[in-house]
Amino acid sequence: MKGVDEAGAQQAPEKQASEQQETPALRPRRPRRGKRGKTVSKGIVRFLPLLLLTLVIAALAVPMGFGVAPGFFGPAVPGVAGTPSPKVPAWQQVPKQLSRTQIVAPLDASAPVPLPADVTNQLNALLMPDGGGDFTGVVEDALTGLPLYDRDGAKNRVPASNMKLLTAISALRAIGPETRFSTRVLAGPSASTIILSAGGDVLLGDGPSQPNGVLGHAGLETLASDAAKALQDRGVKGPVTVQLDDGLFTGPALNPAWSLDDVAAGETAPIFPIALNSARTSPGATTGPRPQDAALSAAEAFAGKLQAAGATAGFTVVPGVERATAPAGKQDVLASVVSATVREQVDLMLETSDNYLAEVFGRMAALSLGKPGSNDGATAAVSAQVAELGIATDSLHLADVSGLALGNQVSAREFADVVRAITSGPDTRLRAALAGFPVAGLTGTLGDRYVDASTSEGAGLVRAKTGTLNSVIALSGYVVDANGRLLVFSFIGNGLTPGAAGNKVALDRAATALASCGCSGR
Repeated sequence: MKGVDEAGAQQAPEKQASEQQETPALRPRRPRRGKRGKTVSKGIVRFLPLLLLTLVIAALAVPMGFGVAPGFFGPAVPGVAGTPSPKVPAWQQVPKQLSRTQIVAPLDASAPVPLPADVTNQLNALLMPDGGGDFTGVVEDALTGLPLYDRDGAKNRVPASNMKLLTAISALRAIGPETRFSTRVLAGPSASTIILSAGGDVLLGDGPSQPNGVLGHAGLETLASDAAKALQDRGVKGPVTVQLDDGLFTGPALNPAWSLDDVAAGETAPIFPIALNSARTSPGATTGPRPQDAALSAAEAFAGKLQAAGATAGFTVVPGVERATAPAGKQDVLASVVSATVREQVDLMLETSDNYLAEVFGRMAALSLGKPGSNDGATAAVSAQVAELGIATDSLHLADVSGLALGNQVSAREFADVVRAITSGPDTRLRAALAGFPVAGLTGTLGDRYVDASTSEGAGLVRAKTGTLNSVIALSGYVVDANGRLLVFSFIGNGLTPGAAGNKVALDRAATALASCGCSGR
């Protein structure tokens, strides 16, 4: 029987594919105003439900990006708090009105830490497999690192798409959150030859560049138009030959550790440093077969756009694209477009569990560290970045950096430590990944979960990266509990009965229990 992965794609029987500490100032937002300076009250009323939902997420989730809360970086030892109130705390209630200054309030560093015994009793009753297999899990207090729950937390597991958390922190550290990838058109060996030079942007769009987008931030139509203008200014009459330099990555484009059934189903494809729509056939496609030579497909699309632009610029384009290597040394750039920032792309990768983008990030991180842009370079780069965070990696084994390979071995404790590094560690570059965690019942791969009575209390509160293979379920993320304490967690199931619906529910119930945990504090 075929399964369905995190994005909804059908899979073959073998398996089901995955899916300087400082605190920035909190800045109040002024009311929006119309063209004549009047407050846009009608717009607020019209979109009040959406604004309320947004505010709930902001108030309940961990502060993100530039709005990181000071409470993440409080004293190393928590204070003593009184007995928790049985009432639902204010931060877990829907607000009755919108405040004029919408900011994220700091977490209270003196909020009581749950008692490990209470957490253990709750989670052991919930983390029960539906059929075969078993679960491991770790829960930590984000501020202090105090372990609150540990069920075989050091045991190596197949993590599925939770692997992307390691890739995310590696990209943010090695490449940098504000870095953009450039796709350039270079002058070739003759006046009528140009070279499309791949720079790592696999989220190119077919049309004009979209400055406010992530997918399609850089557009081939804009690149072709600018290149045509440059050729016209140089008096080129054509016919123009288009060449492709995609030699940035090395080694096999297709990882032998991947199931060919997953490749055929479109869960991934041969990895190149340039592609349209993350190597999908269209911007809206999330399932189905992918182009097997995404680089050449992108180059041919560019040539088509250049042909259209050349019609008004006075030249034609030779049909077909050939691969070549750009000349070394100083290069004559005719046109270029840049991608969305790495932080924006990382968020997209985590929210949608994009395998192709994850593999590209691994290779780009490797190149940034002076390693080969290959799968081996990517896995080495990711392992090194995790180790540099002070996380033990003695038993860590990576076969890829997207989580499709069954040869990956990572423990729940390592994932919990990585999430803690993102939420409250000293490297503030990692905060950029916070917005990418799917929100329970609302966004990404958690958008259709936390909808039944046993998990609905976690909706809007749990933020976690999912992972799904045929016999693997994983969930790693963070939550603010009922006492206002930030907790990080990782739950991984291996050897599970394929298709058993109760396993995913077990993880969601466990995370929901943490969100509503008014556990005895100290």
